[in-house]
Amino acid sequence: MKHHASIPHVGAQDPELRNSVIADEEDEDTDVVRQQVPGEPVCWFNGQQYQDGTYVVSGSQLLQCVQGIWVESSASDPRNL
Repeated sequence: MKHHASIPHVGAQDPELRNSVIADEEDEDTDVVRQQVPGEPVCWFNGQQYQDGTYVVSGSQLLQCVQGIWVESSASDPRNL
C-alpha cells in the first residue's frame, strides 16, 4: 500500500513511551474505547504529539488521530492518499 510522502512514518508503538490507543473503525470495542478516552485535541505516538485529524503510517496501517484515539483508516478513501 502506497501512502502520500508527507504522511509521517512512525514505526511500531514503543510501550515505554506515551501512546494513544489504536482502534479499528469496524471493531465493536471502538465505541467502548471512545467512551473511556475523553475527546482529546491530540494523539500520542512514541512520545510525539499529533494534532486531531493528522495521519501517520505505522507499518502497513494508515492511522488518523480522532479525538485522542488512533483510528485505522481505509486506504480506499481518496482523502488518505
